[in-house]
Amino acid sequence: MGQGVRMLIITGMSGAGKTVAVQCLEDLGFFCVDNLPPALILKFSELVRQSDGAIKRVALVCDPRGGEFFKTLFAALEELEEQSSVDYQILYLEADDEVLVRRYKASRRRHPMAPEHGRIVDGIARERGMLREVRERADVVINTTRLKPAELKEILAKRYGVAGRGDKLTVNVLSFGFKYGLPIDADLIFDVRFLPNPYYVEMLRPHTGQDPDVYDYVMQWPATREFLGKLLEMIDFLLPQYTKEGKSQIVIGIGCTGGRHRSVAIAERLREHLQKSYAITVSHRDLSKEGER
Repeated sequence: MGQGVRMLIITGMSGAGKTVAVQCLEDLGFFCVDNLPPALILKFSELVRQSDGAIKRVALVCDPRGGEFFKTLFAALEELEEQSSVDYQILYLEADDEVLVRRYKASRRRHPMAPEHGRIVDGIARERGMLREVRERADVVINTTRLKPAELKEILAKRYGVAGRGDKLTVNVLSFGFKYGLPIDADLIFDVRFLPNPYYVEMLRPHTGQDPDVYDYVMQWPATREFLGKLLEMIDFLLPQYTKEGKSQIVIGIGCTGGRHRSVAIAERLREHLQKSYAITVSHRDLSKEGER
């Protein structure tokens, strides 16, 4: 394969967002092929090489829909490395079982791994078993359980866009409310429920931490300033260490009671601090839910 060509193998659970990922990567300039049997990866690389540099970035979707062919994925990639020295990454998309079931029910489609007349949950369980080794060997794992399609596209654009570097650490900052549960994919979680709460200021209650008045209220307190000083110092220390260890992405959760005021403001402050040095996305999981109690 020609020098500088980048190959992304997209795989993962059916219903976890592979179609959205392909659409996004096509918009980013990738040449995309869906449901490619692994045995054809080497042949495809030869075609790319014959393009004389016209194709520089390719994305191939390989998943259990290929049946017996999918079992040859790792053998095909080893052969590719031996013959082409191609630089490739594996992107794995997943989601929680209950979300996958809900998505399939909404689509009214049969799960591709479900036995004839079988339940969706049976297909999900079978597919997870088939993908276990692939997930362990993936370079990037994204859980789309709580991601809207636009948020997934934003994450992929930050990571794989032309302006970004593929080896650059991606920082995903997620604000949330403890009353709605912990985010299951967070690497670090910080609890800011000790900060003064704008919910108890009547004029601020209907607004969120993205509103300047609420943001300024949260930031004005000595406890907030002291906390931020320690937090930012810790984050500035940790992120380079994660990069050295080869970690490609990290999710930082910032939680308050309802996920609308304090956690949102602190998450936005983290965005300001980190955006010049890292590919960063900020999501506010519970922003549209009811106010704090």
